[in-house]
Order: sequence, then C-alpha cells, then structure tokens
Amino acid sequence: MSNNDFLLHQYDNGLRLVVVPMKSTQTVTVLVLVGTGSRYETKEINGISHFLEHMMFKGTTKRPNTLDISRELDSIGAEYNAFTHKEYTGYYAKASAENLNLITDVVSDIFLNSKLDGEEIEREKGVIAEEINMYLDDPPRYVGTLFEKLLYGDQPSGWEIAGEKEIIKKFTRNNFVDYFNSHYVAKDTIIAIAGNVDKEKVRDELIPKFFEKARVSDKLDRLAVSESQNKPEILLHHKKTDQTHFVLGVRAYDIFSPKLEAAQVLSVVLGGGMSSRLFIQVRERQGLAYYVSSSLDLYTDHGYLGTQAGVNNDKVERAISTVLDEYKKIKENFVPETELKKAKEFIKGRLVIALEQSDDLASFYANQWLLKNETLTPEEKLSKIMKVTAKDIQEVANEIFRPDKLNLALIGPFDDKEKFEKLLKV
Repeated sequence: MSNNDFLLHQYDNGLRLVVVPMKSTQTVTVLVLVGTGSRYETKEINGISHFLEHMMFKGTTKRPNTLDISRELDSIGAEYNAFTHKEYTGYYAKASAENLNLITDVVSDIFLNSKLDGEEIEREKGVIAEEINMYLDDPPRYVGTLFEKLLYGDQPSGWEIAGEKEIIKKFTRNNFVDYFNSHYVAKDTIIAIAGNVDKEKVRDELIPKFFEKARVSDKLDRLAVSESQNKPEILLHHKKTDQTHFVLGVRAYDIFSPKLEAAQVLSVVLGGGMSSRLFIQVRERQGLAYYVSSSLDLYTDHGYLGTQAGVNNDKVERAISTVLDEYKKIKENFVPETELKKAKEFIKGRLVIALEQSDDLASFYANQWLLKNETLTPEEKLSKIMKVTAKDIQEVANEIFRPDKLNLALIGPFDDKEKFEKLLKV
C-alpha cells in the first residue's frame, strides 16, 4: 500500500500535479479535480456545477460532439466518467498505460475546450430533470438530502447538488460560459495521474504539452456556512411508503479538526459493518431494519455524523429509540479494547481495498491536496487512526451527542411531528 515515491509539482500558472507510480498495474488514470461544486453557487444558478459536468462530454472544438469523444475512448476500452461534489468536481479516464497520451489529450480537451453548445444545453435540461426525478423517487438517497437541508437550510450546504428543476429551466449558455471561465482555472485545479507511468516524464513532457493553455485567474471562494442550533430539529417528508427511511444525527467537525480520527472510529464502532453496535441492536436482535449504518460526512468548514436506516412504518419509533440508546451508551462507557481494535482494523482494511486501483489512488491524493493542502500517505493516515484511544472516543461522543444537537430527517407516511419531538428530548 505504500506510495512514498509519489511526485508533487506546481507549475508557474498555479496548476498542480500529483503522480503516483504503480508498477504492479498495467492501467493508468488521468483525473482532473477542480475546486468548485454546488457550494460555490448562488441560488440563481444552483445546480450549474452538476449540469456543467454533463456538458463536458458534449463536444469540444477538436471533438465536436458527444460521439466523437465517446467513440475515441471506447475504441481503447477506456473507463471514463465525471462527478460533482459540494466542494469539487472531477473528470477522469482510465485505460491501459500504453494509452496515457490519448486519454490525457481527451481529458485536457474537455477541461480546456468544451463548446457548451446552446442546443445541447437545452436538450440536456430534460436529462437533468429526469435525474432529479429519479433522486426524488429514491427515499434512501433523498432522505440524506433532506438531512442536509435540515442542518443548513437555504444556503449552498443545504441545497441539492443537482439543483431544482424550475431553476435549471432558466439556465442560459452565458451562465455556463461565465461559470466555466471563472471557476475552471489553473490555480484551483489538480491533475492526478496514477498507474504504470514515468513520473518525471509526466511532469516535464505530458502535462506541459496538454495543459499549457489552462485558464489563468484567481481562485473564487465559497461563502462560509452558517450554523445555529439550540434544540432538537425534525424534518418530516410525508410520503406513502411501505418503509420509513430516516437519518438521525448530529453536527460534528470539519476536515481540519484534530478530533477527526476519533470521530471516524466512533462512527465505525456505531455503524460500520455487520458486527457494529447499531447493526446488531437494530437489525440482528430486534429485526427492525434491513439496512442500518452510520457515517461521517465532512466538509472544509462543517460536518456531521448520521445514522441511516430503513424500517417498518410501525416500528420507526422503536428504531429511533434504539439508536438514541446506543448514542447514550457510547457516551457513558469506554469502548472495550477488543472492539476498539476491531474498528481500527476495519478502517485499515477498507482503506487498503479502496486504494487497490489507479483511479482510487488518484482520487486519494488529489482530494487531500485540493481540500486540505496536504498529501498524507495511506500509512500516515492510518497511524493517526491507530493512536485513537477509548477516552478520545468518549470525549467526542459527549461533545456531539447532545439533545440540542440532535437532528432527524424522515420520509414516510407521517404528519405528527410531536411524537418524534418527544423521542428526541432525551
């Protein structure tokens, strides 16, 4: 798992490069990660980061339409895709190492020369609308969106990444051109290349050749998140469903917090894997849910820990009470040494699995550098996890699991908010 021989470089225009050689693979991934996402939007253009991601595969000056791009990548059996986060957007292609030049050419062309054709924009509005409809019809996913809406309200951190259909309908080509030119700039972009490559050759020849015309401009900042809570908060979304889906959680830390690792271990103890406390108590012992898990979602200036489950409509109160009981137990008692060790090894094992492939490693280093301005190796990250003590976990639990920090987002056939308010007043 060691990658101590990775290369970091910053060009004169501010563009950053990380190269991670992997001699044991025959593949290579070229990832462009840009420091912009839905948190950089105003209400009038909410959803444009995600929409722009779609448009990047619709044609460039050199490759005029979608088919020109896809045919070229498909002809070498490449994998390629894009993704939008609240704080970054990424584009990548992965292929055999012998095709490094070709995929770098295509990815750089998309990043630098996308046409943003007006007719394609109008056509894609329908596609985006259907994607939003799909999310709305997917309660396990949509309840997570509602939870963030509950926490952050009407500000970018509380908005849906895909945007709203009524807003998207009004987008013009000028909106895309302005956003593209002002946000997709060298100073806020990292190129990550991982695989069977020569790192010096990538730095000195490949990137200068394909990215020499990267846009030069100052990085635009996002608005800071505003948070305020002094009592439990609930958001009910009435829907006639056979199963109730909920997220019960609390405000936590940002990615820079010294308590980050303790919170990660805490989350795993509670709901990471099929031997975690919540899986055993909610599913195995009581049969209340098919799925139940906890996760830690962290951003550059805020974060939260949430427990999500899908339960029988008649058993939702019991399931919520069980989760609250587990929150209380971990506040009151040290996690036993054997359970603490298991949680750490769980994190280690999942990280090892997650970094087996070139695209995973490219993302691992690019994300760190973009968001935290650091590039820790997997070993360095794990060393911090291994230092977490039972006392650290208890301190974090007592800090975050307070009644005034509890939040519940729920999708199901319910209108009575009062009965859920009573549950949270513990």
